[in-house]
Amino acid sequence: MLFLLSLIMRALARLLVGRRGDDGAQDLEILVLRHQLRVLRRKTGRPKLKPLDRMLLASTSRFLPRVRWASFMITPQTLLRWHRELVRRKWTYGRGRKPGRPPVDPEIVDLILRLARENPRWGAVRIQGELRRLGIRVGATTIRRVLRRAGVGPSPRRTGPTWSEFLRAQAKGIIACDFFCVESVWLRTLYALVFIELHTRRVFVTSSTAHPDSAWVTQQARNLSMDLDGRAPVRFLIYDRDSKFSGSFDEVFRSEGTGVILTPIRAPNANAFAERWVRTVRAECLDWMLILGRRHLDRVLRTYVEHYNGHRAHRALGLAAPLDDSEDSVVIPAREVRRRNVLGGLIHEYHRMAA
Repeated sequence: MLFLLSLIMRALARLLVGRRGDDGAQDLEILVLRHQLRVLRRKTGRPKLKPLDRMLLASTSRFLPRVRWASFMITPQTLLRWHRELVRRKWTYGRGRKPGRPPVDPEIVDLILRLARENPRWGAVRIQGELRRLGIRVGATTIRRVLRRAGVGPSPRRTGPTWSEFLRAQAKGIIACDFFCVESVWLRTLYALVFIELHTRRVFVTSSTAHPDSAWVTQQARNLSMDLDGRAPVRFLIYDRDSKFSGSFDEVFRSEGTGVILTPIRAPNANAFAERWVRTVRAECLDWMLILGRRHLDRVLRTYVEHYNGHRAHRALGLAAPLDDSEDSVVIPAREVRRRNVLGGLIHEYHRMAA
């Protein structure tokens, strides 16, 4: 069947080329190219056309009759839509600017926000007047919109401290404390008491004991009072309702003018700073070591507290350590950085190589 069909096609092609010469060969070539195009359409997906391709096809389609549009890869509706797009761009070229007021210069926006932050009692009209003295003309409504977008409230609400500033100020003079226990390798339970200053994040950890009775707890309170002698007075002490905190423990702090605040029952979040430190010392130190006894635990805790207070970075302190007094860090070349192992290499500290 295919052989007979090929003979018929040969005869038609011979007649087409033989009668018209070069014109017939050209028509036959166009016929072959159209057939190849149909084959490619069956094989490949929809082509991705560039804007230049669309412009060329849309422009040339206006000079071909509709019956010849079958030679294009796209539908007639697409060609008409592309041509309408070209006409629309012709009549709207150069009109890309959106209607309305021109945008405010970014430098003027920064100046408005600077004036608002440096002068919390200034309103939009007052800022407008100051800008006019500088030769900058901006409407009061525009200034209010800029302040609103930046999250800066009206002038009466900018006079007082923010919640972060208020809570940070209240943290001065407050100490939180809590017990935590450690199981030794011989399954002996050891107890230690931690005190943390909320403002500086400085930590004090007592020596451990297996019997945290009233006399031991009271002595730890006296030791802390001596460690804090000469520092800012402690206004409040926060701890939970553990029965190990005796009345004599409270009297030591009350005699120093410190108020005692008990957290609600079963509310560990009320003593979040101390609870979080206990979790930190477990995750970074105690969970990775086997404690042999009380002296071993005291040595480990003493070493970790020195690292915590003197070297470990804290997000609440701007990635500084509680006892770090340096304001600006000096850039150290990478080749001069040396590592110091703490607790046998469990913790690493990095310092500049000694000269």
